[in-house]
Amino acid sequence: MAAKWIEMLVGSLEQKKQYKQNMARIEALPEPYHGAAKALHRYFLCQGAITDGDTLVVMLDDFVDLWERAVADGTPVRAIVGDDPVEFAETFVQAYSGKHWIDKERERLRKAIDAADGEEKSA
Repeated sequence: MAAKWIEMLVGSLEQKKQYKQNMARIEALPEPYHGAAKALHRYFLCQGAITDGDTLVVMLDDFVDLWERAVADGTPVRAIVGDDPVEFAETFVQAYSGKHWIDKERERLRKAIDAADGEEKSA
């Protein structure tokens, strides 16, 4: 009972557990993969693109898998991210469907303009 109440306030405890496990996997990566993965992870969070916990957990799991495979194969960091790490990060995030924080703002903007347009026409 208490767990359900807590989850209502803070979100899924299972998602938080999975997130922490994935962060531990990132911490375990050797350099230079560790530094690159941490930098990209920070960018993902600062970008604020995904707000859906399920999608975020799946994306992060796939992200860590990518880096672990790169370590195992000896793939250079630049071979993964290419010449533009920002483009890589944004393309990676776009590959995951789900709600994005900007979706809410886009809808709010559309409604505001529609309302303004309606007021303009009635004036």
